[in-house]
Amino acid sequence: MQTTEADSRTPRAARVAIIIPCYNEALAIGHTLDEIHAVLPHADLWVFDNDSSDDTAGVARAHGAQVVKVALRGKGNVVRRMFADVQADVYVMVDGDATYDPSGMVQHVRQLHEERLDMLVGCRVDDHLDAHTYRPGHRWGNRLLTGSVARIFGGHFSDMLSGYRVFSRRYVKSFPAISHGFEIETELTVHALELRMPYAEAAVAYRARPEGSASKLSTYRDGWRILKTIMKLYVVERPLAFFSLVAAIMALAAIGISIPLAITYAQTGLVPRLPTAVLATGLMIGAMLSLVCGAILNTVTTGRRETKRLFYLAIPVGPAT
Repeated sequence: MQTTEADSRTPRAARVAIIIPCYNEALAIGHTLDEIHAVLPHADLWVFDNDSSDDTAGVARAHGAQVVKVALRGKGNVVRRMFADVQADVYVMVDGDATYDPSGMVQHVRQLHEERLDMLVGCRVDDHLDAHTYRPGHRWGNRLLTGSVARIFGGHFSDMLSGYRVFSRRYVKSFPAISHGFEIETELTVHALELRMPYAEAAVAYRARPEGSASKLSTYRDGWRILKTIMKLYVVERPLAFFSLVAAIMALAAIGISIPLAITYAQTGLVPRLPTAVLATGLMIGAMLSLVCGAILNTVTTGRRETKRLFYLAIPVGPAT
C-alpha cells in the first residue's frame, strides 16, 4: 500500500529510468535493485556492467534489470554509454553498491519535475553506523574539490562528488562526456554550471557497503584525477582568466628582472648583463602573447558554449517516444 501511494505521486506521463554503473558488485546489486523496485515499481531498471569479473550481470538480470556490458573500464566511459543508450524523461543515476538509501527517489523525481530542474544531486548524510562508510579523507577531499569548483565556476554545491543524481532528458542528451573515470562527477557538475541549468540538492542517507564487498575508490589516486580534471576544465572553460594569470606572472617576473638592469643603466649607461635583458624582453613578449591567446580562446569558448546551449534548448521537454 505504501509503495502504490508513493508511486502515484510521481509525474504521471514521465518515463523514469534507473541507470546503475557497476563493477564487481555481485554482493550488492541485487539488494540495490530490490530496494529501488519497491520504491519505483514502474521505473526501467538498467545496469551497465563495466566488464566485471564476478557475476554482477547475472545477479542484475535475476533481479529484473536490463544489463548492458561496457568493455572500456572507468565510470566516465560507463556514464557516456548510459546517457547514449537509455531513452527516458527522468534519469536516476545511483551506484550499485547499496550505499545510497533509495527511499526518497519518488520525492526527488517529483522535485525535479515540479521545480523544472535539470539536475538534482543527492548530498550524502552519513548514518554513523560504520566509521569507514564515509572516511575523513574522503570528506576532506570532497570539501576541497567542491570548494575549488565553486570558486572557479560558481554555484553552491556541497557534495559535488556524489554518485546519486537525478537528471532531466535535456541534461542527459546534451552532456558531452569526456572523462574516463571517477572524475566524471566533476564534469557533470561543471556542465550544469556552464549552461546555467537549474539544479538543486537533497539529503540522501549514505550507508555502509554490504559485508564482503569492497570500495573501488582510491582517496589519493582519484583525488589527483579529479584535481587534474578541474584544472583542465578551468583552462578550457575560463581561458581568459587562466591566460591572464599566466601573463601577470610572466610580466611580474620580467619587471623583477628589469629593475636591477634599469638601475645599472641609469647609473652607468651600460647594459652589462645582456642575456638577462633578453630574458626580460622575452618574458614581456610572452605575457602579451598569453593575453592574446586568452582573448582568442575566450571567443572560441563563448561560441562553443552558445552552441551547446542551443542544442540543449532544441531537446523537447515532453514525454520520450
